[in-house]
Amino acid sequence: MNTLNQNSLDQKKYTPWLVLTLLDFVTIISFENIFYPFQNQGLSVVVSWIFMLFVYVIPYELIVSQLGLTFDQQAGGLASWIRRGTGNDLFGYATSWMYWVQTIPYLVDVSNSIIVSFSWIILGDATLSSHMSTFTFGLLTFVIILAFILLENIFKNALEILSLIGGGAMFIMSMLFVLMTGYALTHGAHIATQPFDWSAFKPNFSLHYFSTTGLLIFAMSGAELAAPYISRMKDPKRDFPRSMWLLALMTGALTIFGTLALAVFFDANNIPNDFKMNGPYYAFKLLSQQLGWGNSLMYVFAVVQSFFMLAQLAVLIDAASRVFAGDVNQKYMPTWLTKTNKNGRPVHSYTLTAGIALVLLLLSGTLPDINSIYNWLLNLNGIVSPYKTCLVFVAFIAVRWQQDKFSSDYIFIKNRTGALLVGFWCFLFTFVCATMGFIPQNAHFGTKQFTHELMMNFFFVFLIFGMGVILPFLRKLEIKRKQK
Repeated sequence: MNTLNQNSLDQKKYTPWLVLTLLDFVTIISFENIFYPFQNQGLSVVVSWIFMLFVYVIPYELIVSQLGLTFDQQAGGLASWIRRGTGNDLFGYATSWMYWVQTIPYLVDVSNSIIVSFSWIILGDATLSSHMSTFTFGLLTFVIILAFILLENIFKNALEILSLIGGGAMFIMSMLFVLMTGYALTHGAHIATQPFDWSAFKPNFSLHYFSTTGLLIFAMSGAELAAPYISRMKDPKRDFPRSMWLLALMTGALTIFGTLALAVFFDANNIPNDFKMNGPYYAFKLLSQQLGWGNSLMYVFAVVQSFFMLAQLAVLIDAASRVFAGDVNQKYMPTWLTKTNKNGRPVHSYTLTAGIALVLLLLSGTLPDINSIYNWLLNLNGIVSPYKTCLVFVAFIAVRWQQDKFSSDYIFIKNRTGALLVGFWCFLFTFVCATMGFIPQNAHFGTKQFTHELMMNFFFVFLIFGMGVILPFLRKLEIKRKQK
């Protein structure tokens, strides 16, 4: 009887592959992720999503499967893959730093989204800009970030678990939008995008088109977040690749069918200027009115969005301290930065997080309106996030280059040359898209705003990545002073 009870307890510790898929899915892509590509590329983004799914996302997910099962006992995720794959602790530190620092623009973006969602709950429309100045918008964003930092333990304990619930609710709302759009089409709704034929799906391979592709990578990447859960699976060899396959297919389904649903309510040739910021609310408002339900679905979505973003912010703030926790970082981080309080929290890392966020907000405050701020921060994520994703393919290339040193229960492409070619392709595609993302997407070439945003992009990216280069030198100086 005792043995049976022990077996039951052991069984409860396993994470089912379907649960892992859902957990990873809700942290990678949400309903709003299909709006900014639709504004940037119109209905042709459907072709982009399909292309990305088959020649990028599926290989990317399966590469993560091999790396995850190669280093299934390493809790450090991507940083561990780089450090073990290259045999270089400095590369591991650089990966940890990049992985952390690229979350800060997203952290600010999430804080902005919280304000926008509450404005829709209170005002019921898109008039936030007429009620709030850019200074107040930036100040409230910083207050939200600071509040979460100061109360991090409370928010973490209360919301980290609930983030899965919020993410699940967001997934349900996204699927409901697609299904209800199909229902509306069969009950009198007309497709807003005209002509709705093959010509509308033909991509326009312009500079703008390629400069916006980094946002598609930002929307679809993040599978490596599932790596720490591999050791909790009952049969990782079978279940983790299965989870990654389903993750890729779910991501493709939401992006492709979600975009087609948007074309029903919005003319792809005449999209509102504030579509990235307010598009999801417009969508649920139009759907709700089409079904004869007034604005009810819009309010439901606004509540779900605010709850999900609050939970996401709590998780992001907690993640901001993890880069300072690993032993490998002690060789490259000044001690003042790794100092912890009585609760074991690296307090100065939170100060650094708040400081970088403040610099970002001060930069964004030089833009003309709230919509410009929102768009610029979103586009910035299309630069820094793909650069981080490049490191997944660096780790894969390193492992397959010296594959005799590593063993895995799953091999993506058994032929070494073929695997390296796919790894190089994914790395090159990601790197080029990230670099092209420096080109401002919401300003015309040659205008003052174009030059201004271009300089902001270069300044901030070099600032955050450059700090990671400076810190090891500060640590060396610190060691020399102690030795004197």
